[in-house]
Amino acid sequence: MVLRLLLRAWPRGPALGPGAPCRPLSAGSGPGQYLQHSIVPTMHYQDSLPRLPIPKLEDTIRRYLSAQKPLLDDGQFRKTEQFCKSFENGIGKELHKQLVAQDKQNKHTSYISGPWFDMYLTARDSVVLNFNPFMSFNPDPKPEYNDQLTRATNMTISAIRFLKTLRAGLLEPEVFHLNPAKSDSDTFKRLIRFVPSSLSWYGAYLVNAYPLDMSQYFRLFNSTRLPKPTRDELFTDDRANHLLVLRRGHFYIFDVLDQDGNIVSTSEIQAHLKYILSDVSPAPEFPLAYLTSENREVWAELRQKLISSGNEETLRKVDSAVFCLCLDDFPIKDLIHLSHNMLHGDGTNRWFDKSFNLIIAKDGTAAVHFEHAWGDGVAVLRFFNEVFKDSTQAPAITPQSQSATADSSVAVQKLSFQLNDALKTGITAAKEKFDATMKTLTIDCIQFQRGGKEFLKKQKLSPDAVAQLAFQMAFLRQYGQTVATYESCSTAAFKHGRTETIRPASIFTKKCSEAFVREPSKHSAGQGFDRHLFALRFLAAAKGIALPELYLDPAYRQINHNILSTSTLSSPAVNLGGFAPVVPDGFGIGYAVHDNWIGCNVSSYPGRNAREFLQCVEKALEDMFDALEGKPIKT
Repeated sequence: MVLRLLLRAWPRGPALGPGAPCRPLSAGSGPGQYLQHSIVPTMHYQDSLPRLPIPKLEDTIRRYLSAQKPLLDDGQFRKTEQFCKSFENGIGKELHKQLVAQDKQNKHTSYISGPWFDMYLTARDSVVLNFNPFMSFNPDPKPEYNDQLTRATNMTISAIRFLKTLRAGLLEPEVFHLNPAKSDSDTFKRLIRFVPSSLSWYGAYLVNAYPLDMSQYFRLFNSTRLPKPTRDELFTDDRANHLLVLRRGHFYIFDVLDQDGNIVSTSEIQAHLKYILSDVSPAPEFPLAYLTSENREVWAELRQKLISSGNEETLRKVDSAVFCLCLDDFPIKDLIHLSHNMLHGDGTNRWFDKSFNLIIAKDGTAAVHFEHAWGDGVAVLRFFNEVFKDSTQAPAITPQSQSATADSSVAVQKLSFQLNDALKTGITAAKEKFDATMKTLTIDCIQFQRGGKEFLKKQKLSPDAVAQLAFQMAFLRQYGQTVATYESCSTAAFKHGRTETIRPASIFTKKCSEAFVREPSKHSAGQGFDRHLFALRFLAAAKGIALPELYLDPAYRQINHNILSTSTLSSPAVNLGGFAPVVPDGFGIGYAVHDNWIGCNVSSYPGRNAREFLQCVEKALEDMFDALEGKPIKT
């Protein structure tokens, strides 16, 4: 079973993470305090989740060579085959043996979890464009509820309800149901809650249900990635009760939970947000948020200067905040403007290191922008869906609601930072770098209206496979070649699973693409290998072993230079999602196959043309739909 997600989980009981202090929750469940009251505890399945299996080395090598075949000519392929044979029978065999032994000694986690955290946290590139993606919400179906203050209040309260429900263990466990009539029923839930956690996964498996890892969820809140020399750190402090709000580059905080852990009254939260929206202060001359877009080594040095200049306590308030709410002062013009704004904005009104930023524009257009080191799409998408559902179906306020008469000038604290000349110079340099980089990014999107899931499933075709084939055909038409392609998928069905790579470019997709693109008149109508090879390479480096020849092969470098980086999700809450290319000469492709249409959002840098690529994608989809309908393919 593979769960495909956009883009690129800790343990059971009240403390949701190792070392994470737990604030006692109030016993009272006042009105609107929780999203749901699951009779099955949130972490009920966590202890019994199956472990992520390490593939056999021979299977990984076979899959790797199969993925290389469409990318190499015969001579290159024979060389790579030889490197693989030497690796499999030599150092690779020893590394695999050590990896399996190490995995057996660490049964509480997965073999990829540690290396994957390390990969993210040791990366020195800016998190903006290189790692952080976004997902935008559909508008509230009731137009008047898209007023900025109304939507910001409702989404903030829904987010805090999610936090409280999660920490109280009342959030429904995340389960992938293949037969929901059986497994997603009250009868099953009443039975499974009495099965010990050490066995509960097996009970779900018997009715074709697959519980997913939820160990990442605690990092959603009160969490920030801290820049450090060489390797960043993930920081979480769930004792903090305050929300961080950014507007026009200014920082504000106010409590959204009281001392007993209850949500502050909705009218007070509304009043505080109204107060912030009414602040007419000009934007700061040196917006601190730019620093979070810097190279991590540069940012680590500047953060230390911030601390030395007397800002440690203020930074602590930023880092420990429940989450970051970004209120933008302008409406969204169109989908392309939406993508640019939610992916990077102007750099002044985001804290890119926060686990997530909830962004709400002047017209109520909303999105989640998230940092990727702490977790993957499973946790973020669950949060996203629950917040959309709760804020639209059970909104805390109406557009007519009156805010409280609370003294927001006392309750809301505007943070100020002491900036010396070195810090001002650093902010100016970060701004210049940010502006120059963002100018190089192009984004475009299409909505193919001729059909979607419903039509393709009637043809007994996988909708995702058709979309991926369209990308292969498009690149072949535009550039005349087949290139390394990455499709992310989740391994959250396993304990501490992260992601794996699907390699959509194969000898079969290559032949099919060539048939459509080059000879249209002649034609009519699991386990991956990437993470295993990555873990073996990580182990070799950790043991001080010289890098095996396999990893020095130009073909290895080429297949990991993912020119087509793709990711998808499907949710009634999602309007659009996107991310930047992962290599300078690549495309970042966010897509979704809906019931009756296909959406695609593409980004590129100079040297590649997102608009032309999308025209080729559209042509590829038209050709395939023509073939499926028995129509001649237009040349």
